[in-house]
Amino acid sequence: MDKYRTLAANTALISIGTFASKFLLFFMVRFYTAYLSPSDYGTADLITQTANLLIPVVSFGITDGVFRFAMDSPSLRKNVFSSGILVLFAGGCFFALLSLVLYPMGKLNYEVVLVLVYAICSCIHSLCAQFTRGRGRMQIYAIQGILNTAFVVTLNILFLAGFHMGIIGYVIAISIADLLCTTFLVFKERLWEYVTWKPDLSILKSMLKYSIPMIPTTIFWWVTSVSDRYMIRAFIDSEANGMYTIACKIPTVMALLAGIFMEAWQFSAVTESQGKTEERDYFFSRIWELLQAALFLFGSFLIAFAKPEIMVLAAKAYYSVWQYVPILCVSAVYSSFVTFLGTIYMVKKRSNLYFWTSLLGASTNIVLNLILIPSPLGVHGAAIATMISYMVLFTVRAISTNKLIPMQLHTVKLILGTVILLIQCAFIVLDLPGWIVMQAVCPLLLFAIYGKVMMTGGKRVLKEGKSLVRRKLGK
Repeated sequence: MDKYRTLAANTALISIGTFASKFLLFFMVRFYTAYLSPSDYGTADLITQTANLLIPVVSFGITDGVFRFAMDSPSLRKNVFSSGILVLFAGGCFFALLSLVLYPMGKLNYEVVLVLVYAICSCIHSLCAQFTRGRGRMQIYAIQGILNTAFVVTLNILFLAGFHMGIIGYVIAISIADLLCTTFLVFKERLWEYVTWKPDLSILKSMLKYSIPMIPTTIFWWVTSVSDRYMIRAFIDSEANGMYTIACKIPTVMALLAGIFMEAWQFSAVTESQGKTEERDYFFSRIWELLQAALFLFGSFLIAFAKPEIMVLAAKAYYSVWQYVPILCVSAVYSSFVTFLGTIYMVKKRSNLYFWTSLLGASTNIVLNLILIPSPLGVHGAAIATMISYMVLFTVRAISTNKLIPMQLHTVKLILGTVILLIQCAFIVLDLPGWIVMQAVCPLLLFAIYGKVMMTGGKRVLKEGKSLVRRKLGK
């Protein structure tokens, strides 16, 4: 099967199954801001983000290993899934014991309980979902994403609008949705058939060797993405953090769309990496150029319409946060670039390089946050710190991944695209004369640079994937 056709089909299948779901969750922000104050919304966000920090620790990063190793050999999948269950059970027991130790000390308040519940439910769901994706079951993987969204939306409406449970209802709704999706996957995919009480220890060791470095790596990635919110709360206040959190939702649209593609790309990257070296390098270079074009153009669009986007997304009290959106959009572009390059580490099973590069990005982010947030820049400083740290991380990964798979980075286009986005940001944020005109000129400049690759490459991918998508959906 043609590699472009496979990538297009998997991307389309995941898009069909998850785009509407992700988009609906995005617009749920309007609902959340109606029932949660900026302070409460900021607290709820910190609870979920803290849980996301704990997830790799609870799971020992094993869900990444389950996905990667499930792709290698169908005959070994029973050992792979069972090893994942074993590791996750051990991690869950550890945190259950930790909670019992903390409770007599009077430290187990409701926020700690919510963090633990959220983390454990998310780990269980992730294990089953990533195993399903590793088996190439993209349709089922997409369907469970739709179900998860439906459960989250329904339960949030019930708990926030119906029972007025506030922060607790927000977190519990997500946790219950994870458990319901896990139940669906278990019965739909008959996952009990992949369970053995005596998994191969050599496979378990190989998975842990790959997964354990992903624990600090995921934490470092979380630090780069989220630590600014803790520092805003510490140096300014919870309300400022809640406002900044809402501003982050606009770039999240880009992250969601890029994430859909990345899920399909990871599968193609592993399967195509085993082919001829020259064909592989050209394939990676071609897809990278297409991704670069799409992200720059979409990022420019989000920046240009930052003001009306916030007016649609959030309640009136949040309108002023539009000013943080442009720089955060540039951060989202580079965050997606970094994720794409990280796929090469996954292909080569070089999780140690995940570790070192992510450490550098997190360190850069923390240092810049400590300098810029207490400065007159305030919340703007957090956005700038995030953008710079992703740019540094991208540069380092671009150098290291080139030694593993020497694809063409199209550096000149990359620099031009970045400069254009930064000029666009400066004009709209600083309200410079002619800023409205620049919001039209910058996207046109980007299209002049990338128009050809978007038209030719995009047309080929869509055309080759169309028939395959129809066949798969018709089964």
